[in-house]
Amino acid sequence: MKIFTIISRLLVGSLFIVSGLIKANDPVGFSYKLKDYFAADVLNMEWLVPFALVLAVVICIVEIVLGFATVMGSKMKPVSWLLLLMIIFFTFLTFYSAYFEKVTDCGCFGDALKLTPWQSFSKDAVLLVFVLVIFLRRKAIELNSSKEDMIYGISSLALISIFSVGVLHNPWPFPIWFTGTILAIILILKKIKPLSTKTDQVVFVIPALLSIIFSAYVLMHLPIKDFRPYAEGKSIIEGMKDCEELTDKECPEYMVLYKMKSTENGETKTVDSKEYLEKKLWEDKTWEILPDETENILINEGYEPPIHDFSITSSEEGEVTFKYLEDPNYTLIIIAYNINNENNIEVKDKVNALAKGATGAGVSFIGLSASSDEDVDIFRHEVQAMYAYFATDEKTLQTIIRSNPGLLLLKAGTVIKKWHYNDLPKFDEIDVLKRTNG
Repeated sequence: MKIFTIISRLLVGSLFIVSGLIKANDPVGFSYKLKDYFAADVLNMEWLVPFALVLAVVICIVEIVLGFATVMGSKMKPVSWLLLLMIIFFTFLTFYSAYFEKVTDCGCFGDALKLTPWQSFSKDAVLLVFVLVIFLRRKAIELNSSKEDMIYGISSLALISIFSVGVLHNPWPFPIWFTGTILAIILILKKIKPLSTKTDQVVFVIPALLSIIFSAYVLMHLPIKDFRPYAEGKSIIEGMKDCEELTDKECPEYMVLYKMKSTENGETKTVDSKEYLEKKLWEDKTWEILPDETENILINEGYEPPIHDFSITSSEEGEVTFKYLEDPNYTLIIIAYNINNENNIEVKDKVNALAKGATGAGVSFIGLSASSDEDVDIFRHEVQAMYAYFATDEKTLQTIIRSNPGLLLLKAGTVIKKWHYNDLPKFDEIDVLKRTNG
């Protein structure tokens, strides 16, 4: 049982660290998922929506800290209770998503690892078993010895390497360096005499402090790893192509289930489209299809384009999506999904200067927003914006960049660079970037 307990600690602790870091890398995106859960038609907890971002950050930090505490064997009585509560919370959310088909992407791993609702629930259900082992054995788990620190630390790093490099769709080694750095700091501090008697505090404080710094950094800038289809270097045009345009991709496959009724005795039966065609059932006039009870079922998911809701439109010009995506020259786009956000006012001088520089250099400069035409017109007049704004879906803009406003540099539909509003460059810097990229 002791070996199984150790294995459980290493698996749970390592997975909590990686999971927490993936969410902490993009707390804004995680907060969007929490808002989806809080919606009236889901959990009906709309009063929590204003606190979604704070909750997202707190959950990430707690998850990371609990992961380190579990690996180090620190304060396992309260830690095991928190582990159990968190995994029950996540298991409930994933079950709710799967069973009721609500918020079908739980957001636990964001776009780093796409799981179906039932796969997410299965993952949490298995993890719950390991957490229960830790919970039941909590009184027997003590703070690691120096030897155990080395063995468990190396083992945890190996597991984190597997999770973050071998399992994620887009490998991300950052959790390895983050964990290795924290473990090294803890081991060093444990050897310092004044702190050797306060190991428990060290185990909690160091991961919490560095997690807070990490979360604050990505909130004030952008995620250090972009797992979304609009990441730098990715082509929006390619991301929009479906299976018919990409010959190496398999298309989704559907089957029709026909509910049929006998015209002679009223008997009903269900046949699939394959049987219907093979037996030429349409020739049998004693049976008729009940169209209201016929359904399509997906039998092979196939390829789904990662980008399926991107468009640029205006009330005057209509859709102009490919006018800008297929432009072989550079295009600068200021994205403000909520034009009324005060950040747009604060950076207006920088944005106007960028627009002026772009115009002088023959570079297209446009704005994208999900706000109403009226709100956009009021804003443009207030900030004296000399560039046009177009309409794009709010969730699409939130997916493109985790900043309101944020700046995007495109060339022939490929994302060259993205900037948070705290990091808006001068046009001279973009000019240098243009020359670098050709």
